[in-house]
Amino acid sequence: MAMHDLLRLARSLRCDPADPGQAFRHHLGIGIAVAALILILSLLG
Repeated sequence: MAMHDLLRLARSLRCDPADPGQAFRHHLGIGIAVAALILILSLLG
């Protein structure tokens, strides 16, 4: 995956809702997804 694709993905994942609870859930979900990806990559490598 090229760096351009990663930046585009990051831009699409960015979310700034007015509701702080919704923002927290969004950031928590992104954090869990990133942590799972790191775990999978570390197990494969």
